[in-house]
Amino acid sequence: MTPMLGMFTFVFNLVGLVICLVGLTLAQRLEKRWPGYVLAGLGFFIATIPIWAQWLMAA
Repeated sequence: MTPMLGMFTFVFNLVGLVICLVGLTLAQRLEKRWPGYVLAGLGFFIATIPIWAQWLMAA
C-alpha cells in the first residue's frame, strides 16, 4: 500500500465513521428514523470506499 493510499484510507474511514455516528444519533432522537438510518448507511459506504477501490484495482 502506498503512503497516499494509506492517507486516503484513514481520511475516508474517519469521515465515514463520523457520518455513521451522526446518522445513528439522528435515528435515535427523531420520530422518523429512516433519515438517520440512510445517513448511517451512507457513512458506512464512505468508510468502505478504500476497500472497494483496492478490490477493483486488484481485479
